[in-house]
Formats: sequence, C-alpha cells, structure tokens
Amino acid sequence: MATVELVNVAHSYDGGTTYAVRDINLTWEDGVASALLGPSGCGKTTLLKIISGLLKPSEGQVLIDGQDVTAQSPRERNVAQVFQFPVVYETLNVYNNLAFPLRNRGVDEAEVDRNVRAVAEMLELTPYLKKRANRLGAAEKQRISMGRGIVRSDTTAVLFDEPLTIIDPHQKWHLRRKLKELHQRLNLTMIYVTHDQHEALTFADQVTVMDAGEALQTASPEELHTQPAAPFVGYFIGSPGMNLFEGKVVVSGIQLADYHLALATDLVEGSSVQVGIRPEYIQVSKDAHEGWFAATVTRTMLTGNALMLELASDSLQLKAIVPEESPLQAGETVYVHFPHDKVLLYSSRKDGGKRLETQVAV
Repeated sequence: MATVELVNVAHSYDGGTTYAVRDINLTWEDGVASALLGPSGCGKTTLLKIISGLLKPSEGQVLIDGQDVTAQSPRERNVAQVFQFPVVYETLNVYNNLAFPLRNRGVDEAEVDRNVRAVAEMLELTPYLKKRANRLGAAEKQRISMGRGIVRSDTTAVLFDEPLTIIDPHQKWHLRRKLKELHQRLNLTMIYVTHDQHEALTFADQVTVMDAGEALQTASPEELHTQPAAPFVGYFIGSPGMNLFEGKVVVSGIQLADYHLALATDLVEGSSVQVGIRPEYIQVSKDAHEGWFAATVTRTMLTGNALMLELASDSLQLKAIVPEESPLQAGETVYVHFPHDKVLLYSSRKDGGKRLETQVAV
C-alpha cells in the first residue's frame, strides 16, 4: 500500500468557467481507512477519478509515495477501484474473475491460485468459486469486485465509489463489516466515497467532508461531531444535524433574535455570526428558569431510545433530543437553554469571491 497526496488540485469540465473541485490539499497516509463524504454533486467522485488516473486534473498534482503520478494511467498507478455497480465478467466463474487481474499481469499460476483462494476465503466467496457470476446476487458480485481490487499484492490503494448503493439493506451491514475486517487484516490504504454519513463514520478512521467542490474538514468521526470546523459540517453530520442560527455580536454577548447568549468573544460588536448547537446538548424543562426562553413543542418523534422534539419560539425554530421517558407532547410549552460550553460560533469573510467560515473560540 502507499501514501496518496493531492496538492493544489482543481478540476473544471468546461475549461475553467466552473470548477467541480478546487483548492484540494489532502493526504491519505499508508494503511489508513478514509472516506470522502458529502451530498451529490459535491465533487467527491471527481476526486476519486483524479486519484485513480481516470481523470487528469486541470490544476495540481497527484502524488503516490511522493512520486508525481499526475500524468500516469490507472494501470501505471496500480490503483484498484470498486464502482457503484459491480464490475465482473458475467460468463466467468468466481475463481476466474478473481484470477483475471493476476493473469493479465503474467503472474505465475501457482501464485494466482494462492492469492485467489486467500481472497475468496476472506470475502466468504469460497463456496461460489466454481459458480458463474451471472448466477449470483448483487452482494456477491460486489464482493467479487472487492476481491479483484485486493488480489494483487502491488496495489497501492483501493478506491470505493458508493459501493453499497445497490445492495439490499440487509446485506449492507455485512459488507461494511467485511470491508472493515479487510482493512484491519491487510492494512490497506482505502478511500471510500459516499453520501451516507453512517457508512462513512462507521467505516473510516479519517473522514473528509466536502461541499460545493471544497474539502471543508478532515478529521476523525468523533471530532467531526464535537468540533465541526464549518456550519455545513455540523449540519451534515448527525441525525438530526446541528441547529444553526444567525446572530449578531453585541456588547454583552450574542443576540439571537429575542434570545440573548452571554458569551464573550473577540468579534467586533455589530458583526454577524452563526451559532451552532447540537440537539442532544440543548436543555429542555417544563419549568421556567432565569435566562431560559419559552418555546412550544410542535412535534415529537421517537428515535431509538431518545425523543426528538421540534420546538418553536417567537423567533427561533430548533430541534432537541431528550430522554425517551420525557413526558412531553406536541402543543406543550417548555423552557429552553443553550449550555455555553456546547455552543459553537462561526464567523465568515470573503476571499476572492469565496466565503470562508472560521470557528470562533467561545
């Protein structure tokens, strides 16, 4: 496996009028399980194609173990890719599908057999080795695709482009677990593209959140949840995502419409700020307290062992998560508080037409 690095990468499909990705500087260390996470159209698949060599970037470099491979083909890079739809030879049996990448490179048949059987065992494909691929289901075919990616010992990285999209929900958990096992067993450099935060956060040790062609934050799943570097990251990560409010800096803190947060910041009085707080950190009580604001419960929803509340005050709408046994119903009046140590502040500025959002210390 290898270290993969993108240096000042940008790509435009229309000659520079618009950019699918821009200003990308990312490093995937040797043996790390990583994910590119973001909504459809954010540029994550474009990045994967640039890494694999299927697409040459308009700007910047691709490095593998420090070597510039920007002009190299996928074959020269020895990068394997597993696509959304399984890529298999339907008329060949599973054994010959797995053996094809090795035979194509002239590998000795004894080594071919050893590698194929080892990969088949890891992916639970041994019972199917003599079966033709066209007789198997989507989950088994995708396992063949995965196997073709890891069967070669010289593979530098394995790239996964939404590999579980067409898989039956009951099979997704099993395949995700199998991928995690493969990474732990083989120490593979894996980059996994998905729009599904659950897939990304349960598979990867390091997740890059993307939006509108930009890499907003690369961090562990825990850090993305507790310290999102941009409002979009906080909103996109979590179920539900972080509450976000527009606020104004005043002498004694932050003013959120009719609600005052007594938070000290270094921001200039009168400047705008976004205030974020996760639903699970919001305090909700049926009793009035000094400094808390009144809100009406507009909707309740049981989510696992917790109760999600949709709340509305005269000027704010928000979501809060409280214990399942909380005796709250739609239509009730409650009192709400934002613990200061759980509040995140973001200021923004323009730089060359691009909006830069910076987290502010509270």
